[in-house]
Amino acid sequence: MRVLIDECDPKALKTVLAAQGHECLTAQEAGWSGKENGELLVLAEPQFDVLVTLDTNIQYQQKLAGRRIALLIIRARSNRLTYVAQHFPACVEALKSIKPGDVVHVGATA
Repeated sequence: MRVLIDECDPKALKTVLAAQGHECLTAQEAGWSGKENGELLVLAEPQFDVLVTLDTNIQYQQKLAGRRIALLIIRARSNRLTYVAQHFPACVEALKSIKPGDVVHVGATA
């Protein structure tokens, strides 16, 4: 699976997902630092299968119907590695079954 890791996510996520056989790039590595969500989705869609992000508002701010890229949204207390790393196993599991256009959440709602 080709995975784009949003710039708000800890870079350690790339290491974990790559170890599972996924092709991963961070938004920074792709040259897309500072891109707004809409532009990021347009740029990512032809090249990636999934965008992994901590931005829980993206699904409300962007039109997602009909998109070929899936979203994996991590719900964590903050973007600090301590809080996000506990959800890495759930991310690995979610990528096993995620499909184009899906919006999948991992982590706590609060």
